[in-house]
Amino acid sequence: MADLSNLAGLGSEPSGEIDSSASSANNRSLRLAEKERRKGEADPFGLAVKYLSQVEAGTVVRGNDELERNMVVVETVALSKGLPPEVITVLLDLALSLNAGTTNCTRVLKFLIPATVVPQEAIVKGASWLCVGKMPMNAQVLFVRWVLTVFDLIDCKDNLRSIYGFIFSFVTEENLCPFICHLLYLLTMREHVHPYRVRKLLDIQAKMGRQPFLTQLLALYKVYHPDLVTLSLPSRVRTGFKNHNSTWKVALSAVQRKNKGAVLVDQSLSLDVKEKPSTRKRKLHHLAIPPLSSAFDSNSNKKVFRLQELRSFKELLENIHNIELPAQMGSLLGSALALHYLDCVQDESASLRLNFWLGHSLQEEFLLCPVDGSSDNTSETCRFLSTILFSQQFLQEGFSSTESFLYKFLSVWDGCLLRPQILDLLSDIPLMPSFYMHKLLFEPLKQLYFTSTVFFKCSVIECLNSMLVKWLTWHSVSALEGGLDISLNSNSTMTMTLSGFMDSVMELVRFVGLLASEGLRLENCHVLLLNQTLAFYETVCDMFLKYSLPLIIMPPAGVFYPALFATDSVSVDRLGYIMYRYRKNLTLAKKQEQQREQTFHISRNTYKEFNRNLQAMVNSMWNSWWSIPGSDIEIDKDLIALSKVAEPWCRFDLIHHPALFSYAIEFHQRIGKYWNWYMEFLFNQGFDGLNNFIRTNTGHSSGLSSQDDRQPTT
Repeated sequence: MADLSNLAGLGSEPSGEIDSSASSANNRSLRLAEKERRKGEADPFGLAVKYLSQVEAGTVVRGNDELERNMVVVETVALSKGLPPEVITVLLDLALSLNAGTTNCTRVLKFLIPATVVPQEAIVKGASWLCVGKMPMNAQVLFVRWVLTVFDLIDCKDNLRSIYGFIFSFVTEENLCPFICHLLYLLTMREHVHPYRVRKLLDIQAKMGRQPFLTQLLALYKVYHPDLVTLSLPSRVRTGFKNHNSTWKVALSAVQRKNKGAVLVDQSLSLDVKEKPSTRKRKLHHLAIPPLSSAFDSNSNKKVFRLQELRSFKELLENIHNIELPAQMGSLLGSALALHYLDCVQDESASLRLNFWLGHSLQEEFLLCPVDGSSDNTSETCRFLSTILFSQQFLQEGFSSTESFLYKFLSVWDGCLLRPQILDLLSDIPLMPSFYMHKLLFEPLKQLYFTSTVFFKCSVIECLNSMLVKWLTWHSVSALEGGLDISLNSNSTMTMTLSGFMDSVMELVRFVGLLASEGLRLENCHVLLLNQTLAFYETVCDMFLKYSLPLIIMPPAGVFYPALFATDSVSVDRLGYIMYRYRKNLTLAKKQEQQREQTFHISRNTYKEFNRNLQAMVNSMWNSWWSIPGSDIEIDKDLIALSKVAEPWCRFDLIHHPALFSYAIEFHQRIGKYWNWYMEFLFNQGFDGLNNFIRTNTGHSSGLSSQDDRQPTT
């Protein structure tokens, strides 16, 4: 019995060990479950993404609280922080596969906000869902719009370009066509342009009419292969692709501001937007020059030299035929070497892409930026506009997109916001036909000019003077090349005849004359405004001699007489220089007319106007008689008598003139009273303009030739 009991005892011990082991395993499972539960509580976003990645086709959507709860978690994070690349891939696949239903497809696409970049493989896989035929048309349109919005956040585009033909096949879908054309415009390279694609676009245009999105794409095709696109296209397409990013713009901008270390968003989507601004005062949004980045994968077999790899001008010259344009054309503006490349190769497609990017950045992110998601800090925009100015000065011509932006911005500008940058950009506007100038340029500037301070008036005159100098310089270069037709821009096919150019210059000079005359009257002949005006006419008076333009325009009376009777000596001296240069230009023009060396003739009225001004200036300053009967400044004798001014006829000669009287007193006190000595003293003060004027028009020599010349000054 004892043995049996011992056996029983031995048999009971293993049973206890098994129970203990099972209990330990259960406890471990509970601990792991608890750990997973706590982990889930700590990272609900990770669990939600995991759940959504496991949703299969046929999942019940209506009344599925768990699906809704996880959707809300992901949506909240997406709108506040953005989604990482791997989550973008998961959610895009969930939406386009319709595993969570059609309603959730649209919902997911609307909150699909990337935090950094978008994997191109996600886009490629998403595009493959278009051919399945399950998605409704509104979901397909929303997907393509989303791709356009995040286009510049796609990490690489070589695989996306490899399915160019697949994407092109959707241009036949009427609802998708505008968005597909926009996407193709962003993806197109020279190798993508083929005759059958051109024919297809022309067939669609024949059915739908001349739509802007088709015209834009055909214009790009024509740049790459002008022999394939024989259709006549406008040189400047005024309306571009419509704005497609309004659904995501505010959220995407908010995420970008929070994640400042991330890749900069470009949102280059529109050249023309239909939304109207709600207020006159604009608020700034997100303007920055993106960094140089490649459009191809670093592991791509394509043999190219990337712009961001350039370190010197020598490398640029050695690799100029193998250089690949960056993914974001705006990044060219931040690199001097990239601008060298753009200037050297004269690639029209690069100019089109750059103007497309710049057009949106200026109009959508600055001019038409909504109040929501905008910033009051103007420093970013100031840097952005300064970079554009540097690029335009480097290339020695303005961008057409900047020009379009300025014409729209002038109508809502208050004259204060970023004034130096806006006026500098305005001075870079290329030559335009005179019938456009009044509506686009003169009218908005006139309204601002007459309602602003004298300092703004000075800035406007200075800006228009700079514009005129650039126009005249452009003409002088064209004249040296021997062509009568003047190209308005190196990237434009528009040209202007010499007579058309002269009409535009004449309108600009007359407009400035109007502004200056009225401005001087309103500001009581303010000395700063008067000097800016005279600086403008220093350019105008030399157009024939210095810039080879057979056009001479005299300053209006509202400019000439305030300068003649000015109280500061600088203005009087500048007027003397201007009249001296007018005489030089008119003398040469008359000589060439007599020798029949030029086709264009100076108007007789111009000679008459010059002689009238010359007579007034010589009589008042040299002959001591400023009020001559029949002249522009004739004053009634009775009115002069009421002033009780002694010897009024000599109040504006070289001795008593308000601008020179202090010099006469100083001469009389220090030196003496002889006329020639006074003239010598006066011209030694630096009045070269007056010196040249008097020498040329009176025959006076400042040298002391004889004792007879020593006439008393008074």
